[in-house]
Amino acid sequence: MIAVTINFNSIAKITDDQFYQLCRENPDVKFERNAEGEIIVMSPTGGETGNYNFEIATDFGIWNRQTKLGICFDSSTCFKLPSAANRSPDVSWIEKSRWEALTPEQKQQFPPIAPDFVLELMSPTDSLKDTQDKMQEYMNNQVKLGWLINRKTRRVEIYRQGQEKEVLECPTELSGEDVLPGFVLNLKTLWQ
Repeated sequence: MIAVTINFNSIAKITDDQFYQLCRENPDVKFERNAEGEIIVMSPTGGETGNYNFEIATDFGIWNRQTKLGICFDSSTCFKLPSAANRSPDVSWIEKSRWEALTPEQKQQFPPIAPDFVLELMSPTDSLKDTQDKMQEYMNNQVKLGWLINRKTRRVEIYRQGQEKEVLECPTELSGEDVLPGFVLNLKTLWQ
């Protein structure tokens, strides 16, 4: 995925409502916005990455249907983080009571909440530094657990609230720890 960052701040500050409208009027374009208000335009993923994203999201969906502990989201969901950034993780999850505390209007638009868990799967054209910065931004916004999966290097970076990131080389599975109780993601098919 190729991303282009555009800074309109010297011309106009784009409000939350304007950003939401921009996204609604351009449904074929994926937008994010960082805490500085810069707009990030992202291209769609390729077929391989899209398939792996789907397979991973399916595992989360099955686990979540069985446990009924929260709400899962795919990469098309944009969250308004406490820093005012608008981000769309590849997979995310929010504990049920936190989601239910939002109003119907908040749930309908870009939910003003940081997920409890986020996952980013690197595309071949993603910048590692930009994606690591995005993961740190999630942690700065109170995300409890994050996984950055890089198929090319067979490396996983685990981000935990208030801790240094942990780097694993070619792990066969990842545990959801206490954030996603009982969840285990099998990574063997990703490394093939």
